[in-house]
Amino acid sequence: MKKILTALVLGSLLTGLIVPLAVSAQPETLPNTCKLKYDFSDVDASCTKDAEVSADEHGICCMLNTITTATNWVFYILTLIVVIMIIWGGFTYITAAGNPEAAGKGKTIILYALIGLAIALFAKVIPSIVKFVMGV
Repeated sequence: MKKILTALVLGSLLTGLIVPLAVSAQPETLPNTCKLKYDFSDVDASCTKDAEVSADEHGICCMLNTITTATNWVFYILTLIVVIMIIWGGFTYITAAGNPEAAGKGKTIILYALIGLAIALFAKVIPSIVKFVMGV
């Protein structure tokens, strides 16, 4: 219990020291425009790919651009991890040599990798869900 309390106090002190530094590192003025990487002309006619739009007037396009970029990164990273896990699970299953525990471990790794693939595919759907919820 003392270790947990010590860790919480130490974490709070470090947060109290680091957060002000991070806040003071922010620029004086925030950018008022965003450059779109994706085409959102179905949301607003001026929100086309590679357009630089005002964040005040086209905030929804900037938000969707950020969400799409973040979910694409999540998708690519999870897909890479899934491929590595399937290779590892297949190798474990093939080299089990009749050992039921090792074969079961390989099957479990492949099963969890497929669950990770389902989560990665869900990440690609999130921007569409946000558009639907926002009524755009």
